[in-house]
Amino acid sequence: MAEVTNNIRIADDVVASIAGIAAIEVAGVSRLTGNMSKDLVSKLGKKNLANGVKIAINDGSVNVDVSLELEYGNSVRKVSEEVQVKVAQAIESMTGLRVNQVNVMVSSIKYAQ
Repeated sequence: MAEVTNNIRIADDVVASIAGIAAIEVAGVSRLTGNMSKDLVSKLGKKNLANGVKIAINDGSVNVDVSLELEYGNSVRKVSEEVQVKVAQAIESMTGLRVNQVNVMVSSIKYAQ
């Protein structure tokens, strides 16, 4: 009987895309700073969601940096904490990788007139 090797590799861009999708699904997030708005994402089929997300994978654990724009009127702390939780949960559940940290940088506020 042949031996089966369980060697699975996940590209950094895949992990970054998972993080990007999770981040923009959080209420109060306008867009990632990579210029991908929620409307564009739906029109483009969720391509290039790694924009605004940096990933570092070392020994099966992940560090994530997410840069985003918030909608005016939302709590920066509350939305940022929710992004941290959602991104970590999405990466861990979809890849099996352990997330060490999710750093959120709020780069701008979108003011709707």
